[in-house]
Amino acid sequence: MKEYSNGVAPSVNEPLQPVAETFGRGAERLGELHLSVRRLLVFVLMSLVFVLAARPISDPDFWWHLRAGKLIFETRAIPRADIFSSTFYGREWVAHEWLSEVLMYSIHQALGYAGLVVCFALVISAAMWVAYRRCAAVAGHPYVAGFAVLLGALAASPTWSVRPQMFSFLFASVFLAVLDGYVRWGSRRAVCWLVPLTALWVNMHAGFALGLALIALTVAGLVLDSWLSDGGRTRRNQSGGDEGRDNSSDESDGNNQSCGDGSDGKSLSNVSDGSPLWRRVGPLALVFAACLMAVALNPNGVRLYLYPFETLTSRAMMKYINEWLSPDFHELMFQPLALLLFATFAAMILSRGRVRPSSLLLLAATGYAALRSGRNVPFFALAAMPLLAEHSWRWLTRQTWGAWLARPEKREAGAGVKVVLNIALFVAAPLALAFLRVGQVAARQASDEARNFPVAAVEFMRANRLPQPVFNEYGWGGYMIWNLYPDYRVYIDGRADVYGDDYLEEFLHTHDGVANWRAPLEREAVRTVFVNPDAPLASLLRQDAGWRKVFEDGQAVIFVRE
Repeated sequence: MKEYSNGVAPSVNEPLQPVAETFGRGAERLGELHLSVRRLLVFVLMSLVFVLAARPISDPDFWWHLRAGKLIFETRAIPRADIFSSTFYGREWVAHEWLSEVLMYSIHQALGYAGLVVCFALVISAAMWVAYRRCAAVAGHPYVAGFAVLLGALAASPTWSVRPQMFSFLFASVFLAVLDGYVRWGSRRAVCWLVPLTALWVNMHAGFALGLALIALTVAGLVLDSWLSDGGRTRRNQSGGDEGRDNSSDESDGNNQSCGDGSDGKSLSNVSDGSPLWRRVGPLALVFAACLMAVALNPNGVRLYLYPFETLTSRAMMKYINEWLSPDFHELMFQPLALLLFATFAAMILSRGRVRPSSLLLLAATGYAALRSGRNVPFFALAAMPLLAEHSWRWLTRQTWGAWLARPEKREAGAGVKVVLNIALFVAAPLALAFLRVGQVAARQASDEARNFPVAAVEFMRANRLPQPVFNEYGWGGYMIWNLYPDYRVYIDGRADVYGDDYLEEFLHTHDGVANWRAPLEREAVRTVFVNPDAPLASLLRQDAGWRKVFEDGQAVIFVRE
């Protein structure tokens, strides 16, 4: 954040440094670093994000991702058909996360579970740092930007874990930063990087479709901004005279940002330079077309164009899988999301500043997605944080008690002491914090794994070589794949796209003991049932003379057909 010698914060009309230009800039020399409350705030903020993101591995899909990465790493081939299940062996499997899975397995081999926790916490922290830079570019003080980022982090954190979706979180954050630079400051060079980023994204996670959606929303937003701006200017011209000039002046005073890209000093959306609309949206439309073509640069080729839509239209996934359900605001973990929603809209209202229609379009689209499925909450947070920071800053600067935010900082410490303190602050402290947190997570990994997964039951199956096929819990399929494949194949696992809606619903009917529950067990010739002790199916089999219980603990119960 730029320091101002006179201690006065910039008005919202004063050009701010584009976020897009921060990419590729080298780090400052250690001797040039200075101690300040602002730098300490950023350090503390990113440290808190890292601590929040570094957590034990609990995602049930993590395990089959790890096994898939091992398979690809060892065979040097990407699977095209299912090999993990006994029920759909040979059916098409679109391994769209293959590169993420190889990275996960490679990190696991080199650094273990602790290394995976560190790497994914860094991925999440990087996404939030980019978001902080966007917030700091539109807010006049890092305290305000820091508040917005902290609230956004708390809202997004329920979805954070060691999983490929975190790469989509990082890519989305970068895409939004680049697109912000294009809209606010006309930074056209940076948007060209979206094409190779799309090619990388499509090989790491199916969330690449979000990148295309963000570009499309930006194009639509520019058209909307231009249309509404032209309409407003026409109305002012028709009113004529001093009244029109006064209204224009009032609107621009603290309500419109006009930030340059270092060349023409004009914003594409906030300043009308008289250029045709196609000049403003044309370059971005071309980038969108190039990104759309880049989607085909993956082992599955054009197949991935339809894959995201197949997932989003899956009836069973949207109905039964927790992360695809709407956030339950009765749960404590979703209260930060409610607060982020309220705070963002309250800030926009209280600031009395103009909100670009394109910003509202992005907020509405991501907000709808977040309220429809909990897994989309992080993307709403990325869209909301800059708006919260910008309009909170505008509101604060209108308050007499908010003037302290513009005071210049005092820096004290001699040159020698300064270097030592900077080393402690910017190197030793983050490393110490990381080691402490990772050590804590690593120490808890075994106990957390035993609490969340059927560790003892899997060892029992391995030692006693129970008969196959096996009917298993949906959430345990991935754990079985990692620990028991190729000796055992699963009945079902977290790859819902492989099994399809009808099969998922049939599985649930069997698991819940309804709707002719025996038929699938007979059809698949199931000889071992491996479920939660509280499952309705377990209660039914306890009373069935044709099945014998061979194992039970607090996590799992195993029945074998007589």
